[in-house]
Amino acid sequence: MALQAGLSTPFLLSSCSAHRLNPLFFSQRRRCIAFSNWRFHRPKPRFFAVAASENGVFTSPEITKSFDFSSEERIYNWWESQGYFKPNFERGSDPFVITMPPPNVTGSLHMGHAMFVTLEDIMVRYNRMKGKPTLWLPGTDHAGIATQLVVERMLASEGIKRTDLGREEFINRVWEWKEKYGGTITNQIKRLGASCDWTREHFTLDEQLSRAVIEAFIKLHEKGLIYQGSYLVNWSPNLQTAVSDLEVEYSEEPGTLYHIKYRVAGGSRTDFLTVATTRPETLFGDVAIAVHPKDERYSQYIGRMAIVPMTYGRFVPIISDKHVDKDFGTGVLKISPGHDHNDYLLARKLGLPILNVMNKDGTLNEVAGLYGGLDRFEARKKLWEDLEETGLAVKKEPHTLRVPRSQRGGEVIEPLVSKQWFVTMEPLAEKALRAVEKGELTIMPERFEKIYNHWLTNIKDWCISRQLWWGHRIPVWYIDGKNCEEEYIVARNADEALEKAHEKYGKDVKIYQDPDVLDTWFSSALWPFSTLGWPDVSSEDFKKFYPTTMLETGHDILFFWVARMVMMGIEFTGNVPFSNVYLHGLIRDSEGRKMSKTLGNVIDPLDTIKDFGTDALRFTLALGTAGQDLNLSTERLTANKAFTNKLWNAGKFVLQNLPGQTDISAWEAVLSHKFDEEESLLKLRLPECWVVSKLHMLIDMVTKSYDKYYFGDVGREIYDFFWSDFADWYIEASKARFYNPGVNSEASVAQAILLYVFENVLKLLHPFMPFVTEELWQALPQRKEALIVSSWPQISLPRNANSIKKFENFQALTRAIRNARAEYSVEPAKRISASIVASDDVTQYISREKEVLALLSRLDLENVHFADSPPGDANQSVHLVASEGLEAYLPLADLVDISAEIDRLSKRLSKMQTEYDVLVARLNSPKFVERAPEDVVSGVREKAKEAEEKINLTKKRLEFLRSSVLVSQ
Repeated sequence: MALQAGLSTPFLLSSCSAHRLNPLFFSQRRRCIAFSNWRFHRPKPRFFAVAASENGVFTSPEITKSFDFSSEERIYNWWESQGYFKPNFERGSDPFVITMPPPNVTGSLHMGHAMFVTLEDIMVRYNRMKGKPTLWLPGTDHAGIATQLVVERMLASEGIKRTDLGREEFINRVWEWKEKYGGTITNQIKRLGASCDWTREHFTLDEQLSRAVIEAFIKLHEKGLIYQGSYLVNWSPNLQTAVSDLEVEYSEEPGTLYHIKYRVAGGSRTDFLTVATTRPETLFGDVAIAVHPKDERYSQYIGRMAIVPMTYGRFVPIISDKHVDKDFGTGVLKISPGHDHNDYLLARKLGLPILNVMNKDGTLNEVAGLYGGLDRFEARKKLWEDLEETGLAVKKEPHTLRVPRSQRGGEVIEPLVSKQWFVTMEPLAEKALRAVEKGELTIMPERFEKIYNHWLTNIKDWCISRQLWWGHRIPVWYIDGKNCEEEYIVARNADEALEKAHEKYGKDVKIYQDPDVLDTWFSSALWPFSTLGWPDVSSEDFKKFYPTTMLETGHDILFFWVARMVMMGIEFTGNVPFSNVYLHGLIRDSEGRKMSKTLGNVIDPLDTIKDFGTDALRFTLALGTAGQDLNLSTERLTANKAFTNKLWNAGKFVLQNLPGQTDISAWEAVLSHKFDEEESLLKLRLPECWVVSKLHMLIDMVTKSYDKYYFGDVGREIYDFFWSDFADWYIEASKARFYNPGVNSEASVAQAILLYVFENVLKLLHPFMPFVTEELWQALPQRKEALIVSSWPQISLPRNANSIKKFENFQALTRAIRNARAEYSVEPAKRISASIVASDDVTQYISREKEVLALLSRLDLENVHFADSPPGDANQSVHLVASEGLEAYLPLADLVDISAEIDRLSKRLSKMQTEYDVLVARLNSPKFVERAPEDVVSGVREKAKEAEEKINLTKKRLEFLRSSVLVSQ
């Protein structure tokens, strides 16, 4: 039968053509299992083939021992070629839409990308299977600073500066670079299995998105929410641009705390205040000296003037403010509002002037007097030398600094007053706060609501201009000969700007555009709706998919990106851009450390995929808790690779035990079994009823967890059921059905159960592990569609609690027997006798599964007896209590050679006693107890205690064995 439209019809293959055509075929191996002196045989061996895709996309477990990771790209390309990533409206329902946080076009895949791609793809695949028209919007960000820096470095290697080329030619070079290298991150994201609609992929400098950016700027300006002004910003001296808070990374570094005398004007030589500062070169920008109002050391100086060192007598007021920390340094604070964010806020509050002493390249300006023109760090060194010469240097001491560095360039960031464009945020923030308050927006985990509210309640105006060439040029034109801060034109393009200028200033006027570009985050804030067609709100995508359903991203950009998208979405569309925000944590190494090249603990996702497979990586990442950081280790990846192999081997077993493809009557029998009604469920034998009931419970639990975005719970629930219940118990139990040739109907039921449970597990697991599940799904006969677009399992199916309880008793009995075998080191192939003692109702259902019990416990089937009281040789048997009302007696002679075991244990007991006596002697020695370290003495006591316990256990075992010998004699 065909696996999907366009695939080949069933055919038989000769062995010589099998590998050439890559079929899904079943082996001819004969199987049997011995029970004492008789055998169960499998039905007659068979050789057959099921349909395979003509292009050999899929491989059956019958052909390879394990899942081949190299097939992942083939499977992915097949999904995409079939159009499965596009939203399908045939099933109706409201759409599920999620926007990908656009990675930087300069980027290469890291574990943060792997995390968000995994979680978003899980959401998308789940909702697609639920029948919703599902759209995952992909794209990349132009990454203004990062991209310009990459291209500038490339040009520098050729001895070229961007200023040599000019703006237009430099931009052309950047576009050339983007066309050549910009697709790297996209292709790497595809390797993770991202089922995005790539036909809708966007780039933040695309024509459509660029139009949205300009429109947004104009609308905000028309409302008076965009203004130009000189304010303190994060300044990158090397990049020569303002940068956002997110692009500043703080690191703990060794530094120096400099103590400097500030003489009090009009006082004696003993009247001075000592200031402790980490940046003495900024003292030229001091506008005040502040102390705490209750600091008695300096109260007499409040209201007087201090002389700023090395300024030839410039005076600044000595003021008091409660925010001064009396315990830091000397308790005296120099206020340099042009070079410190806290000082800037204090100066604005107190009405103090702003004094800038630094040029944009990090050199000091003319305000610094003789130090003007020196680099900031060079000036620091020379200034301290001069302070020492003049007696104004008190001391310097080592001090750990929290240094702000550029995320891109790595240089130290300077707080610097600069003329920039800003967005007034308060009125936008009010609407975004109300959206959460009214329940229009849900943030998960809920605790991040407090952070969201705190940020928006204390929001500052947003600096949106950057002194770069690569990006969205600010749509502002200035008038030649006029003050650019007072006279400018905002327009959509140069032609419109010139027309407006002519209307206002006459035909002879000349204009020029603002050289700056907009902050990359400005375009990113428009991402959810600009990618869907805004400002053309009549576009089909906008009408169908906006607002989007879900945003998933890292909690570290809750404010920088998420909150701004909410604000912009409400402002420009009247709607919150998405209804849910799901936040994930950071990926850390196995020791909980942040991954960094410096520590050498970075784990490359592509290397991980090569070694462990995409499915194992995805499953590992998805097991984390929402919002919590995840420690990633090789051990976890190895365990989940083993899970992939377990799935593969289970698929092999299922396929090998299904009817032959040409056995129509057998297949009719298999497909006639239904498990969606309670009546049909109750007709099943105990193991079958148990596993189907557990599956139905699993479907409900997993579906509920998916709906609540509890992905860690989803993964653990499926893992536990598949490995512990299905693979370890039911697959093993089902062998008893296949190895009994006399009961074909039971084999048919077992085949139906295996197929039913396995295909539902594949469906539940597909969002997590898409590649191996699709490969296995395509190998199963009777597949009419791809797993990626198959229907989600039905919920609220019947389950039987009584059968579950009964089988748990059965499991307890089996475990007890297995443990006894292990305790007495019984060879695996040896079959032993057993007497099962239980009440009539328990005996009834346990005895009916006698073959299964014998198979799983390695019992001699002909010597398994059931009774309501202990057997006559109970004194010579190992007594096991499995559960209340269910016991077993295993003849000791079946388990062990009693005489040999007595001899072995006696020798072992003698050796253990000798070792114990040595430990006791050490503990009884006063010299040892008094002189040895406490932990050593404690260790010896612990060893003695363990040895004593082992001795007592061995004595009890010997006593039991000797009594058994006496009874037998």
